[in-house]
Amino acid sequence: MVWIPAGRFDMGDSKYPEEMPVQEVAVEGFWMDKTEVSNAEFAAFVKATGYVTVAERPVDERLHPGLPEEMRKPGAVVFVMPRDADVNGPPSQWWRYIPGANWRHPGGPETTITGKEAFPVVAIAYEDAQAYAKWKGHTLPGEAQWEWAARGGQVKAGMDHEQPKNANTWQGLFPVQNSGEDGFIGLAPVACYAPNAYGLHDMLGNVWEMTADTFTPNHSSLNSAPHSPDQLAKRNGAAASHVIKGGSFLCAPNYCVRYRTGARHEQEDDLAASHLGFRTILLAAPPTSR
Repeated sequence: MVWIPAGRFDMGDSKYPEEMPVQEVAVEGFWMDKTEVSNAEFAAFVKATGYVTVAERPVDERLHPGLPEEMRKPGAVVFVMPRDADVNGPPSQWWRYIPGANWRHPGGPETTITGKEAFPVVAIAYEDAQAYAKWKGHTLPGEAQWEWAARGGQVKAGMDHEQPKNANTWQGLFPVQNSGEDGFIGLAPVACYAPNAYGLHDMLGNVWEMTADTFTPNHSSLNSAPHSPDQLAKRNGAAASHVIKGGSFLCAPNYCVRYRTGARHEQEDDLAASHLGFRTILLAAPPTSR
């Protein structure tokens, strides 16, 4: 972990409505994982606890009545590159719910993470990330904490609108053409790219990262207090959703321009996906000066 110092910054952006309004936010110092949680780290947690992830359990039909039979089976949503697609059309052109997809088999039952221990763990849900963080004695970051850490000390909003060169994003026409100029088509192992000014790798691109904050259409109600990790309450008879940050390897200039620190998106708590991961934080004393 690395120490993220306290600071005050203009949080948010102006690209999409959910990023507004930009507002000044204060954050206390905290420790943060240098990288996304890897397959190896999550495997150690499962081995020690016997934990079974959401994607490995049957779907809760009380929260999702009327689903077709295939979608009631344990599984996750997986990106599958189409041969042709209308980027203005439904995401179902490139997203598929695949029974048997989970963190051990992120692309479906025929795939494996063997040899990919250093890749970020994916195909997990919010409850899984919370369980791992609790096992470590950590929490998930609040949205403000995550954005401040990703900024690397930059206090002004909207300073990072260009597609980052030092990150795993989509080069080409999403979703049908990816040149892989950044070195990868699909996920990259953690820490392949240089860290930001705080020593954090992959805060932009690679995988979306979960936060502890319940999603709202904007973040006008945020404050500087640490956010509770215990936010699994159901809302309006459906599964709750939380804020995810940082974009992923699927973000491209022509679609989902969310490879920015101020970007945010909604993610259903019980829907695991092949582009979604997390890292943890620790609220503890700062490093001692010598």
